Amino acid sequence: MSRISGHPTLSTEHVYGLTLRVARWRAGAGGTPLLFLNGIGADIAAAAPLLAQFHGREVWTLDMPGVGGSPDALLPYGAPTIAAVVMEIADRFGHKIVDLAGFSWGGALAQQVAVQFPDRVRRLVLMATTPTVTAPGIGWAALLDDDMLASGLKLPTATPLGLAYQTMAMAGWTSVATLPQLKMPVLILMGERDGVVPACHGQAIADLVDGAVLEVVPGSHLFPFTHAADVATRISSWLDRPEAAQAAA
Repeated sequence: MSRISGHPTLSTEHVYGLTLRVARWRAGAGGTPLLFLNGIGADIAAAAPLLAQFHGREVWTLDMPGVGGSPDALLPYGAPTIAAVVMEIADRFGHKIVDLAGFSWGGALAQQVAVQFPDRVRRLVLMATTPTVTAPGIGWAALLDDDMLASGLKLPTATPLGLAYQTMAMAGWTSVATLPQLKMPVLILMGERDGVVPACHGQAIADLVDGAVLEVVPGSHLFPFTHAADVATRISSWLDRPEAAQAAA
């Protein structure tokens, strides 16, 4: 546990037959909590250097089944099911409204959560993700990501079954028909050198969501981790902007 930076509070949640490890930084802090959904095969420890950078708000994340400290699921699950699981955990924490951020695979899941629970997501941040998952197992390409190789990050940390179930949950998934329904402010961050999910995928999301803000930032696919301080500052600044400024962006 000591390898998880920033000293989060760790717990185990049992939801709908799944056992999930959850980490909370600054639990109980004021303001709207930020829920972060990670990429395929990536665990709490991988996200910790980013999430520890956020100040003045509660931030939490979880290991998906078969990843990090969460054991394998007994059966496959779909995107709507895991979205409901995530929001059940939010309920247990007393979070009726959340700000939601997702990276890569987790960005696709974040879109699913926002569409499925639109009244519970105040603002949505999507990073290095896509509106259509056409390449199951895309997370493996991150193993050759330039920034990851330079930083020494170790991904993924999932069991073979955990990776298989994560892949199956999003295989063929698309939000193209549902994204235009979103009414909350949306920020899209894409890496300028991302060879896994190029910036054009972010543009496709922006084209579907009225008022969405698209920014191409330094780094390749793993920029939220390899440029953690800059990304956290950028996201925090956007989340803290007044509603009028959001609408004008």
